[in-house]
Amino acid sequence: MTYVVLVADKVAAAGLDVLRGTAGFEVIDAAEDVDTLRRELPRAHALLVRSDTQVTAELIEAASELKVIGRAGIGVDNIHIPTATQRGIAVLNAPGANTVSAAEHAVALLFSLVRRVPWATDSMRRGEWDRKAFPGMELRGKTLGIVGLGRIGAHISGIARAIGMHVLAHDPYLSEKRAGALGVELTPLDDLLAGSDVVTLHMPLDEKTRHIMDGRRFSLMKSTAVLINTARGELIDDTALIEALESGAIAGAAVDVYAEEPLPADSRLRHAPNLVLTPHLAASTKEAQARVSLEICAAVRDALVTGDVGGAVNITGVSSEAVARLRPLLNLARRVGGLAATLAGGRVEAVEVLYGGSDEDAPRPAKLAAVAGVLSSIGVGRVTLVNATTLAEERSIALSRRAGGPVGGFQTTIGVVVRAGDRTTSVVGALVGDERLPGRIIRIDDFVIDVPAEGCLLVLRNRDVPGVVGRVGMILGDAATNIGSYHQSRRRTGPPDGALAAIVVDQRPPPEVIARLESLPEVTEVRVAALDVDR
Repeated sequence: MTYVVLVADKVAAAGLDVLRGTAGFEVIDAAEDVDTLRRELPRAHALLVRSDTQVTAELIEAASELKVIGRAGIGVDNIHIPTATQRGIAVLNAPGANTVSAAEHAVALLFSLVRRVPWATDSMRRGEWDRKAFPGMELRGKTLGIVGLGRIGAHISGIARAIGMHVLAHDPYLSEKRAGALGVELTPLDDLLAGSDVVTLHMPLDEKTRHIMDGRRFSLMKSTAVLINTARGELIDDTALIEALESGAIAGAAVDVYAEEPLPADSRLRHAPNLVLTPHLAASTKEAQARVSLEICAAVRDALVTGDVGGAVNITGVSSEAVARLRPLLNLARRVGGLAATLAGGRVEAVEVLYGGSDEDAPRPAKLAAVAGVLSSIGVGRVTLVNATTLAEERSIALSRRAGGPVGGFQTTIGVVVRAGDRTTSVVGALVGDERLPGRIIRIDDFVIDVPAEGCLLVLRNRDVPGVVGRVGMILGDAATNIGSYHQSRRRTGPPDGALAAIVVDQRPPPEVIARLESLPEVTEVRVAALDVDR
């Protein structure tokens, strides 16, 4: 198979060359070429963008083969995440590649602002020599407030501490342990604003953070304080910022990002006092662009080739490293989920996933994989780790998960319980030995079995009487259906119809063969499940 990667914006050659040098990849450069972009979208498996291209719902819907959207950078607010998620498309970014560049630019803006460098430069260019007009502020001994202590914020905290600043931080997702390791003091946002001499923003944009810096919060800051924003323009209410600068409520600000880019020529920001402006330069270093390109292209390649989408921003709580490590378990979970749904029949109302093992990262991705298997088996369409939960919720399927010890005798097991109408079916699979093998199906309801979790599986429920195995084998033999594994299981106690056969065959039997099996007087039910994984 050839994977088509469509490049919509200018991306550094370093990563694109990696894709071009990988067998089975075709890279199409459509940067600044709208006609090529529209023409090639329907066959693209991956779309690479920066911040220029707006990946709208309409654009995503036009890309019928799309599996991955790669953003060469951090922010993904130019991508319509709900549509991508609904379609099962992984949205990947490069969160670590421009950390140093973005942090250094924020610090450069800070030094430039507090030492009045832009205004002093303008004065010199006018032929002046006015040393008294540009008094600066030392940063040593001052307090820096970092709002959002991710990679960039953490890097800035290290620089600030190195020059002798005290560092406060506000981040609702940061643990006290992590804050302690970084040498910062976690503080409520309003307290941080009131106590800081410098405030720098490094949070993502969402409905909770949009205009987080409004008139009320500017009023909390010291009149001698300054604000730095290299994250997202919409974090700041521009009107409130201009008013704070014009009234002297704060001493200055430096901004690299804007709600509308390019910044309109008539924007009031261009004329606000004590404001340093740069045209979204934080990641604009040769080193950062090369790293970003390499990181996102490698992620796109791995997502297409191996199905590793753990780093997708539209999968929460699952890391790329965990997905790669857990690939055998996830493949097994998907197969077990598909088998459970097939055996349950009817409209699925609830799915419970039971992980048995010691890997703390496993329960969530295993649940997603199992639910994806359930949905795929009932004909929902293309289901991935990305959209499994969304599609289940749309169908009012209740989801739950539990984690604990594995089934006795195994190190790692995955169980899926499916409720459909008045019937509840459970299937348990186990990883055994070589991780290259697909694992085993070890239990269906209360029947202990042992068959490989691959290929086509016939599951027969029958009365526990002599001759059933022979008659079933004869029907399959007459149809030239080769049996790879046949496990007959019986209840130790219970009614005489309490037997189950799990039969792995080389190919799916035609309908007339299934009909012959169902016609056997001892057989009460026949189900057929394909246990192949479709990423």
